Amino acid sequence: MVNSGAPYLARNRSFSDVWLIIPVYNEAPVVAGVVTEALRTFPNVVCVDDGSRDGSAESVASTRAHLVRHPVNLGQGAAIQTGLRYALSQPGAERFVTFDADGQHRVEDVVTMLAVARARNADVVLGSRFLRPGGERLDVPWTKRLVLRTAAALSPTARRLRLSDAHNGLRLFNRAAAARVNITMNGMAHASEITGFLARSDLRVIESPVSIRYTDYSRAKGQSLMNGVNILFDLSMNREKG
Repeated sequence: MVNSGAPYLARNRSFSDVWLIIPVYNEAPVVAGVVTEALRTFPNVVCVDDGSRDGSAESVASTRAHLVRHPVNLGQGAAIQTGLRYALSQPGAERFVTFDADGQHRVEDVVTMLAVARARNADVVLGSRFLRPGGERLDVPWTKRLVLRTAAALSPTARRLRLSDAHNGLRLFNRAAAARVNITMNGMAHASEITGFLARSDLRVIESPVSIRYTDYSRAKGQSLMNGVNILFDLSMNREKG
């Protein structure tokens, strides 16, 4: 059982050393709300607008978040890499969290992951949808469960790290780990590139249970079964280079 993040929250209400990195691509309907909610707990948020065509950048600019813009769409992996490099350059930054722009991730899960990292002296904490009591999450769409379970089963690096959820976008890195991340796969397969790097490293990596909010919006924007097949194809072609 993972300890609650409440004691950590009580001692670190400002979270001034934590940076949330939010890659953004055509999320104008929801991104301002997602960012505003995150800023209530975490004062340091950087959004990387990855060539959006729908006013997402303007929505982010209406909040207190930092905004970095790609002039053209480069892919989520590139947006995360840009966000990490930006956050690493900020004074006092020590913890870095990748966080989705579509409202699926919960701020309270980040708080818990921070507490888990401190309690277990972890360099990296990866969110997992499949560590809750009862195992398989019935609120995860069955096509996504199939993709996630297949990816975890077929990925040598996921097996090496004993991951239950190899493609969860909610990740926490300490400064030493974040500085070593070098994402070169700009598409969705960057998730497996990250796990490949972690499996080859000497970093302490653990999982923490998280809940995903599958709204009508996030389901419409979410990763399809075909995209999952594309990830597996990308991995086989790139041999999970880290």
